[in-house]
Order: sequence, then C-alpha cells, then structure tokens
Amino acid sequence: MANDVGSGGSEFPAAERGPTVLRIALGSRLRQLREDCGVTREAAGDWIRGSHAKISRMELGRTGVKERDLRDLLTLYKVVDEDKRETYFELCRRANDPGWWHRYSDLLPSWFETYIGLEQAATTIRTYEGQFVPGLLQTADYARSVIEIGTDEPTERRVAVRMRRQEIFHRASAPTLWAVLDESALRRPVGGERVLEDQIKHLITMAEHPKVRIQVLPFSVGGHAAMGGSFSILRFPEPELPDIVYTEQIASSLYFEKRRDVEFYKSVMDRVSVQALTPARSEQFLRTLLAED
Repeated sequence: MANDVGSGGSEFPAAERGPTVLRIALGSRLRQLREDCGVTREAAGDWIRGSHAKISRMELGRTGVKERDLRDLLTLYKVVDEDKRETYFELCRRANDPGWWHRYSDLLPSWFETYIGLEQAATTIRTYEGQFVPGLLQTADYARSVIEIGTDEPTERRVAVRMRRQEIFHRASAPTLWAVLDESALRRPVGGERVLEDQIKHLITMAEHPKVRIQVLPFSVGGHAAMGGSFSILRFPEPELPDIVYTEQIASSLYFEKRRDVEFYKSVMDRVSVQALTPARSEQFLRTLLAED
C-alpha cells in the first residue's frame, strides 16, 4: 500500500539517488493519507496554519516538509502509532538533507537545481538533443566551451557541476541513459576542432558503458518529429512518481507530468529513435566523423 511506510531505512532504497525522490515519495504518502481520511487540501492547510497551495506543493514534492507541519498532519490523518510516526519523521529528515548540488546554489537557478535532483533520482533518462552533446556525455573541455557561450562569469565551478552529475554512472544503481543526438550537434565545432574530436572519442567510449545507449539522427532522415526542440524524459521506479518531461529554454525550463503530455513526448521520442541509426551504426558514424579531414 502507498501509505504503508513500515519501519527502518530499508523501506527507502531510493535514498542513494538523492533527497528529491524522497521528498516526492513523502509528499505522495501524505497525499494518500489525506485522501484515505477524506480530508480536503483546504482543511489540511488550515490545520497547519497554511493554505491548500502549500499542501499541494508538499504533496507534489515541490517543497520540503517541516517536522512541525508533519507532526500536525500525522495527527490530523490519525497516524498515532509512535513507530510509524517516527518512520515518517526519519523520511522527512532525509528528504530535507541538501543534495551535493546545494553547495553550487549560488550558480544554479532553482529550476535547474530541481532538474539535477530529478536526474539523480531517475533510473531511466531518455533524451533528444539537437544542438549540443547532452551534459551527461560531455567532456570537461566541451562543457567549458558550451558554458562560456552563455555566460561571461567564471566557468570552472559550472564545469565541476556538470562533471559531478556524470558520477551517477559510477553508482551501483546507475541509471540507463538513452540519448539521440542530431548530426548537427556532432558537426558543430564547439570549442574548436580538437575539442570536438575529443568529445566524439568520448562518446565512442561512453557507448560501451552497459547503461548508455547512443543513437545518431543523421541529416539524411530529413524532417523529424523532434524538430521543435530538445527534451528529456525521466522515469522513476517508485509507482507514486510519474514520468516527467523536461524542456529547457535559455533562462527557464518547463516540466510536464500530465499523462497526455508525457505520452505525446514518448511518442516523439519513439519516432526519432526509430528514424535514428542503431547504436552499432551510430558508433560507426562517430568513427567516420573522426576519420574526416
């Protein structure tokens, strides 16, 4: 059951994937408790001296839950067993721990901090990129060149964030990354020819990782379903966590969670994956690029 939290840390194996997934899981459990008790968001908000909007943000994992609010909500939802209450409090404390990216909060906009948290929590990441090599597959030099395009500020700490994100591939529970790269992203000499050459070599190396699948969408396919822009689809193993679509603009981002929107983007991703070269042919394509003068 969604609200059977149990006891002990073993109930939350997702903890190694960061606090974001725990915050969402806690919110989902609180929503289930509220609905089981027939309590409205408005009533729950009044109970904790807040609003229905605050309850909504908490239940969606958009904001952390204060222990005082959690204590009051558990009382409202008739969770009186001390062991069960303590398990909720432990989950709350762990969900409120800062992620590693918190130390870079002076550099990162809040919307991108949210994405990093979701990326760390995901078990499958499907991405289409039309302009650049995806951040999880970038070399440090390529990342530095991309970052310098968009800012005049010091870049090294931003590069460090990008490199730290890639450490998810060293985890025991590494996510699966399925990336479709438009040919234009592989021909644009960001940082110069040598940087691009090293980047392509890195892609060939990463394609050998058991959790990485790389496909190239060549110019020869002509028009395709993803020409509207780059996007990523993140999937989580917890049944209470819906798939999330992430799209990024120059100074903001959009998240889509509604089933209709997610299914649309999945359809687009499926179509471009079929149009793209197979992973084996994509590796051959990358080697051919390296052989070109």
